[in-house]
Amino acid sequence: MAEAATKSASQPSVRSGRSRAFSLPNILTYSRCAAVPLVAACLFWADILHGGVWLRWVAFGLFIAAAVTDFFDGYLARAWSQQSAIGRMLDPIADKLLVSTSLLMLASDGTIRGWSLWAAIIILCREILVSGLREFLAELRVSVPVSRLAKWKTALQLVAVGFLLAGPAGDRLVPGVSLAGLTLLWISAVLTLYTGYDYFHAGARHLVEDDE
Repeated sequence: MAEAATKSASQPSVRSGRSRAFSLPNILTYSRCAAVPLVAACLFWADILHGGVWLRWVAFGLFIAAAVTDFFDGYLARAWSQQSAIGRMLDPIADKLLVSTSLLMLASDGTIRGWSLWAAIIILCREILVSGLREFLAELRVSVPVSRLAKWKTALQLVAVGFLLAGPAGDRLVPGVSLAGLTLLWISAVLTLYTGYDYFHAGARHLVEDDE
């Protein structure tokens, strides 16, 4: 009887977990992950076709739609009390995948070149280092909350990449779009360094204590 009661009690929680996995906030997060290969494909074929300007606009549209979901998935999850473990895990990963893949493709087609490559390198290295730190601290059951400045950093990165995705296509409509994107990319790189230092400063004490 006790075993049957335990099974019946666990069934609602399993169903609840499944329903949250397919809640609207999580579906928005999944769609952001799905946009990553689509944006990459558009940039790849735009470069191969040498003048596929319309593909730059498609990549820009997909990126903007994905970036908008970054706001709504978290907002709706909190408003509807639909926070879930998979949502908390995938939300920052989706952002990093979207930005990192776009930066790599923009570097490959020459939109980001010269000294501006260092801004992209700073951003990518910081994301890898902070992800590694978070994984290590998670083993110690230590959480490092996302600061408000880090959220602004992510927003600025998305805006910068959006300008750069429009790139040559955007320059035909409004001259200086690419330059504005590169300028914002450098500003976001500086914020990336600062917020990365904050994370390591917050986690350094736990790193030293673990060695001791």
